[in-house]
Order: sequence, then structure tokens, then C-alpha cells
Amino acid sequence: MSREAQLLAVRGKLAALEVGARGRGVLAFGDARIDAALPGGGLPLGRWHEAVGKGVEIETAAAAGAFVALVATPLAAHGAVVWVMRRDDLHAPGLASLNFPVEHLIQVCVRDEAQALAALEDALGTAGVAAAIGEAGDVDLIAGRRLQLACEKHGAAGFVIRRRPFGGAAKPSGAGSAAATRWIVAAAPSEPAPGEPGLGAARWRVRLERCRGGQLGEWMMEKSDGPYPLRVVAELGDRQLEAPPSFRRAG
Repeated sequence: MSREAQLLAVRGKLAALEVGARGRGVLAFGDARIDAALPGGGLPLGRWHEAVGKGVEIETAAAAGAFVALVATPLAAHGAVVWVMRRDDLHAPGLASLNFPVEHLIQVCVRDEAQALAALEDALGTAGVAAAIGEAGDVDLIAGRRLQLACEKHGAAGFVIRRRPFGGAAKPSGAGSAAATRWIVAAAPSEPAPGEPGLGAARWRVRLERCRGGQLGEWMMEKSDGPYPLRVVAELGDRQLEAPPSFRRAG
């Protein structure tokens, strides 16, 4: 790794450690190829982000949920993580297998999407909450702005996993979304380490489809037991993705 890449990773890690003291900063992935695409060298905190699956993921959101859980794992060291869902199917042992600290998890099950967005907003605006995750089929501009204002109160990070747990097609993501970033997540085949038994670490193909103030990219990532919960394992995204016209400039 070059000296510049090392400095970028260190800056991102230090900013993440400052969350507890200042309630602001970035959350680094620990890989210069991703962190360089994000404004400030990491995922902006005090903002909300969107993760989207495809196909049957409209109902299960399993891949997107696992990805978000891993991204949010370092934040649990600074406070509670609230997970708002419409279907009571969040599997805590599964989160524990991803090294997510479930002792810091607060689960909230609501009746409908309006309640989900309201609960997510309340959680983000509550002192002591480092991150809040909500499952929703759609977030319009008004709801998105409310989520952003809630994030700014204490610097919490918000995550919306697009999900319609009772079937139906999800509405297309619009260019007017208030989300700071949008990630498209799909499960990918794992590969065991040479000479080791088992299936290997869980993997995802991750595409950064939208990034305010940053760049776009695509990577193959897997769960890591190292200092960062995710790591890049392929060269998929060491290239710029062609952005739609409305995304050419960060807004």
C-alpha cells in the first residue's frame, strides 16, 4: 500500500474514533480504493445512507441487511444501534456470526411503513444512539429531509434498507433522494482460503450507485475478522462507473 493510501486509511480510522467525542466524522472502510471514493475518506456520519437489493431481496433484504450490519458494527462501540423493522425476523445469532455486538442492539417492530420511518427518525434524534437502521420500501423527499435533520441532532448515522416484506414491487429509487449514499448489494459466492475447510467468508458484490460529494465504484467485498469488518477481495471496482447524467456531479 502506498504512503498516501496509508495516510488516508489512518485519517479515516481516527475520524471514526472521534464519533464518541464529537458526534461527527467519517467511518472508514479501511481500503483506500473505497475510502478515496467517499467524501472525507469514509462514510459520512451525521447523514443517512441507503442499501438496496434486487429480485427476491425486495422481500427478504438479507444481503443488504448483512452489509449494513457490518458497516454499522464499529459504531456500536459509541452507543446503541436501533433496528426498525416491519416483520419480526431479524436473527440476532446471525448478526452475532457477523461479529456484530448484539448486546448494543435495540430491535423495534412496527405495524406499517409510516411507523417505521417515524421510529427511525425518533431513534436518530435520540442521545446515545450511534446508528439507526430502518427497513422501508420508499423514502420520499420530505421523509428523507426529516431523517437528515434527525441525524444532525447528535451525529448519528442512519441506514435505510429498502424492503417490502409483504410482497409487491419496490418503487424505483429517484435521483431526488436525500440519502448521502446509495449502495446496491447482491450476495456473491464465497471462496475458502487455500488449504482451509469450510465455505469461506460471506461475500457481496457492492456497487456505490450514488455518493454526494464523492465518486462511484463497484467492489467485491467479504466479511473480515481484522480491524475493519469488511474487506475488498477483488478488483471489480478499481474503476470509475459511468454515472447517469443527473449523478455526474455531486449534489
